[in-house]
Amino acid sequence: MAALSGKVALVTGASRGIGKGIALALADEGASVYVTGRTLRPGGHALPGSLEETVDEVNARGGRGVALAMDLLDDDAIAAVFERIRADEGRLDLLANNAMAIPDSMTRRTGFWEKPFADEWEIWDTGARAAFICAWHAARIMVPQGSGLIAALSGYVGVTYTYDVVFGTTKTATDRMIRDMAHELKDTGVSAVSLWQGFTYTERATENLKSVPGMAEQLKSAAGCSPEFAGRVIAALLRDPQLSAKSGGSHIVAELAQAYGVTDKDGSTIASQRETRGAPLWAPGSTTWRED
Repeated sequence: MAALSGKVALVTGASRGIGKGIALALADEGASVYVTGRTLRPGGHALPGSLEETVDEVNARGGRGVALAMDLLDDDAIAAVFERIRADEGRLDLLANNAMAIPDSMTRRTGFWEKPFADEWEIWDTGARAAFICAWHAARIMVPQGSGLIAALSGYVGVTYTYDVVFGTTKTATDRMIRDMAHELKDTGVSAVSLWQGFTYTERATENLKSVPGMAEQLKSAAGCSPEFAGRVIAALLRDPQLSAKSGGSHIVAELAQAYGVTDKDGSTIASQRETRGAPLWAPGSTTWRED
């Protein structure tokens, strides 16, 4: 039997990119994966990828996929997704909060005062506000069942300037939100972790390498990973009987991979960028400040 057979996951932002990669990695281990996003069908976005295509790949790789269109700016739509999961499955084992708006202005090399206010605030509303709402709904399923994992995708941007003021603010807030959620989830059987992903060769990132001035030069010293790398680590977290010991921490995905013996999908080992891009502020345990 596959290691995650019987487990139910929800992955936001899974039309493409890291969200799709997480869904596929979970499918490899037999999980049922609900995938959400705004691009339901092929051709609905300038970038390739759609929820229907993700579900087809999830099913082909041994999982069970369900596609649900969801706009993170619509609170009622978010609530409806969780009600659907509750009705269909009666449980939820993983929430992967991955989705965040990435407006074109985010990577523009201009000051924050020169960018459209509405574009900037959409980063926050999807990456922090909606992530909290999703976690709120997830906890209302997970806490009564006495188990579950809330995983939020963050990154070195939490402590190192990258692209944009609101982008960095949102990721720093993500780390702190997870830390405090873990504090309140203590002794419930539910864990919460923030995952620091490095550069990832998503569809959007590949396009940015061609169009964003200086981006390719900046990344020369940092090896990138596939969109499935974080998902392979999340699958390992779900299998870990000591998962609760990691709750409340911000974890570098590459370091978790080394600890679990996980490689990228091509067998490569991804190096931590702790020394060059910074270290997480929050250690596991929900109340400890990391001083190293």
